[in-house]
Amino acid sequence: MEKPSEPQEPNARTPSQPPGGVRAQSPRALTRARRRQAVARFWRQYRTHRAGLVGLAVLAVIALLALTAPLLAGADSQSVTNAPGGPMEEPSGDFPLGTDQFGRSLLALMLWGTRVSLTVGLLAAFLSVAIGTLIGITAGHFKGWYATVIMRVTDWFLVMPTLVLAIALATVLSRSIWTTILAIGVTTWPTTARLVRAQTLSVESRPYIERSRALGGGHGHIMSRHVLPNVMPLVLAQTTLVISTAILTEATLAFLGLSDPTVVSWGGLLQDAREAGAVSSGNWWYLAPPGLAIAVVALAFTLCGRTIESVLNPKLGVSR
Repeated sequence: MEKPSEPQEPNARTPSQPPGGVRAQSPRALTRARRRQAVARFWRQYRTHRAGLVGLAVLAVIALLALTAPLLAGADSQSVTNAPGGPMEEPSGDFPLGTDQFGRSLLALMLWGTRVSLTVGLLAAFLSVAIGTLIGITAGHFKGWYATVIMRVTDWFLVMPTLVLAIALATVLSRSIWTTILAIGVTTWPTTARLVRAQTLSVESRPYIERSRALGGGHGHIMSRHVLPNVMPLVLAQTTLVISTAILTEATLAFLGLSDPTVVSWGGLLQDAREAGAVSSGNWWYLAPPGLAIAVVALAFTLCGRTIESVLNPKLGVSR
């Protein structure tokens, strides 16, 4: 006679059920959770730095002004033939920042110039950091003759004045925004390449890289799955610092008349003020706004970059 089966306890687990009755998460879900925790931890540490918060707030306001420029300034505010005021008018209620040599509102031109200056600075910085990261990782990974040749080329770019190379490229190529982006991006990458190569050498000396090679990991797998995630914090901090340099370089090229003359940028406004004789005639309102805007944006990106460096590398000891 068979024994009746004993009832299972309410809390009894089946062999396939994990402890606690909680369903096991997939590796992708665990990766996303770790990334969310890392981002939250980064923000908690970032917001303890007052300078970084000030820089971030300034950049948020400037980005908002750039996005809403068509609504705030109007599409016809750049027109020379339909200028609403007289040439070189002082700041007033109708024109808070005065007018330029054609009678256009400088406030409206400043808003439109924000879009161009930020776009050129961001894209040029991303191009520069992308080139520097690629060269730095490959030079640190492959070593040998390849690293020797590529780092000698990097040293040549380092000793050459960046502005001179950018001026040469902007002079040879056609004058456009893309030429300015290209000229800045291909001349400002050596510093990033040096930093990334040093970090790559440090990462590849760790034991798990040897284990990855022993398990059959190829060059692409090691560089993309192990080296790149470890150098990304350095790349992120370097990007914010390169953006300020790119904006200053763009303003310099525009001031020298080497950018696209059909678009309005902060550097282009300084060039127009110089051509109109604003310096000799004492028209300070034509010179001060674009110059201050360039300085404020460069300072804001620098503050954010230093704060990111401090959060990612507390040994730097950057003040809060």
